[in-house]
Amino acid sequence: MSRALWFAAGAGAGIYAMIRGRRAAESVSPNGLRDRLQALGVGARMLREEIAVGSAEKEHELRERLALRPDPRVDRQLAARAHPDHDTSPITPLAGDTRSTGHQLEQEGTD
Repeated sequence: MSRALWFAAGAGAGIYAMIRGRRAAESVSPNGLRDRLQALGVGARMLREEIAVGSAEKEHELRERLALRPDPRVDRQLAARAHPDHDTSPITPLAGDTRSTGHQLEQEGTD
């Protein structure tokens, strides 16, 4: 019993070390470094956008509280934040697409 336990523990440790080593080697490869830099760029862009939106929200709140004239730049930023994927083009399903659009769901619900 004891030998089987130690064998399983050694095999498990060897597999774990092999997987960790492979991941470490992949992370320092050119593709791994490129992926990490791209992720860093995405994170920085998201942080910048969050800070800009937070600043715009606070400025809007202060302007309302102090009864100042609204700033059109702040309103545009807040509108863009409220509807980031807003697309004014009509929804046209692809050929063979069986999913319903929102309008079709509304019509189906009223039957």
